[in-house]
Amino acid sequence: MRPLDPRLVRTASAVRVHLAVTAASGLAVTGLVLAQAWLLAHTIAGAAGGAGLDELSWAIAAVAAVAVARAALSYGAETAALRSAARAKSQLRRRLVAHVTGVGAEPGGSPGASPPPDPEAVRSSGRTGSGGAGTAGELVTLATRGLDALDDYFARYLPQLVLAVLVPIAVLVVVAGADWISALVIAVTVPLIPVFMALVGWHTQARTERRWRLLNRLGGHFLDVVEGLPTLAVFRRAKAQAAVIRRITGEQRRSTMATLRIAFLSAFVLELLATLAVALVAVEIGIRLMYGVLDYETALLVLILAPEAYLPLREVGARFHASMEGVAAAQQVFEELDRRPAAAPRPGSESPARPLPGAALGVRFERAGLTYPGRDDPALHGIDLEVPAGRRVLITGPSGSGKTSLLSLLLRFNEPTEGRVCALAPDGPVPAAEVAPDEWRRRIAWVPQHPYLFDDTVADNIRLGAPDAGDEAVRRAAELAEADGFVRELPDGYRTRLGERGTRLSAGQRQRIALARAFLRDAPVVLLDEPTAHLDPESAAAVRRAVRRLLRDRTALVVAHDTGWASVVDEVVEVRAGRIATEAAR
Repeated sequence: MRPLDPRLVRTASAVRVHLAVTAASGLAVTGLVLAQAWLLAHTIAGAAGGAGLDELSWAIAAVAAVAVARAALSYGAETAALRSAARAKSQLRRRLVAHVTGVGAEPGGSPGASPPPDPEAVRSSGRTGSGGAGTAGELVTLATRGLDALDDYFARYLPQLVLAVLVPIAVLVVVAGADWISALVIAVTVPLIPVFMALVGWHTQARTERRWRLLNRLGGHFLDVVEGLPTLAVFRRAKAQAAVIRRITGEQRRSTMATLRIAFLSAFVLELLATLAVALVAVEIGIRLMYGVLDYETALLVLILAPEAYLPLREVGARFHASMEGVAAAQQVFEELDRRPAAAPRPGSESPARPLPGAALGVRFERAGLTYPGRDDPALHGIDLEVPAGRRVLITGPSGSGKTSLLSLLLRFNEPTEGRVCALAPDGPVPAAEVAPDEWRRRIAWVPQHPYLFDDTVADNIRLGAPDAGDEAVRRAAELAEADGFVRELPDGYRTRLGERGTRLSAGQRQRIALARAFLRDAPVVLLDEPTAHLDPESAAAVRRAVRRLLRDRTALVVAHDTGWASVVDEVVEVRAGRIATEAAR
């Protein structure tokens, strides 16, 4: 495993800044180490030779000042490293989320102009577990617990790596000028530590990667189980899943203990090597000092500097195991980023950032197909469908027939693996592959079956559809969505916090908040996925009234099992086994 992955330097600008700061700090620490060793040797030798306190006071004060400077420099360097780690983790997380959801990110790592993606988008993006990070649960574990382990790598491992290069070389140069025999002993024994570190690293790399895979698997599986707990309870499968989690936890525990055992043994080997090497230097120094071949101050200088030559190498070995989990997680992020992006422009497209008009858009599928990674059977195949501007279409069909996959192509969560999707503009069709994903999505309002509400105020949850909208526009959107009545009855009205996933609201109320987002967005194309599924009759009626208003003069695709929506649309299209089965024009 590389001590520094070049992709990490290229991907996160914070890493480049951190490396520069670390190099500067390493040089300063190396200078302080040499100065402190010389001052200590001079002070002790002077005191042994009969020098008074007046003569040595400056050296004693200098030793204290150097010690304080080293402590301050170490504290400042670690603080800066932790801040760099936080920035690097943030940049990697944003790139990962942007890659998975197809939402663009600016070069500096900040999100693009479009609103943050609905977490439902991650689950709709077709992750199947084949390659990369796999399922949504594993992606969450990777982006949270996995990247958090980079703190040790940045704050402790990289600085020690720099010192492991600078300090031994500087010590060798100084010791060679004072005593070439001791320098020769150090030069012969110092390389033994990196050699043994490499041997231990090769042995533990596979174990470290296996431990991370088990942790990733455990975290992802646990998240998926928790989110599906109501369904598991209904089908009486909760205990079986608990047994699976216990088994994976046991594997993770055994893997962790095996890795720790190797870490302790390797630390013992490195300490033993360093101790024996310093002992060799001390023995030959003592013998020559006893016979008067070497003066006392030079002997002290060499004895003080000798342990400093081995200390950074020992620390690198000690920090190696703590930091490799974060490096393994970063490598997995790069593997995920190397996969084909969810909404990448097609090769050969003449204009990857072609603009779209702000209104009067239709959509067209031209022999469009979609096959998810790791699957042989296509989810969609040979879809030919045209929805002119202002026309409303109901997409029906049994579960698993490809209705939601059809919407995922329009939302650019996935790109078609065959054919293409176009926007029908007044001046002709515009292929989706030639339009930036953010630009494309700004023309679409999406109301998913299970809209995600954040732990924020009602107003800010609605404002997700148009972040710059004022309070009056938010209230107007809520009125059109049949949400204003129940919002005003909340404790703080539009300033009421809803809790994570909108726990304070019923399913029908959450759906109307999502419709209010769509009204506020005022996009020419509207996509609705099962807008009244699992709602009580009263809530369903309110949602239907709001949807009728929303679809007026807009292009719309409504996915639903309920054929009662046929009275709201202009056309009904049935999808079966990934193909259009029938078209019933009204």
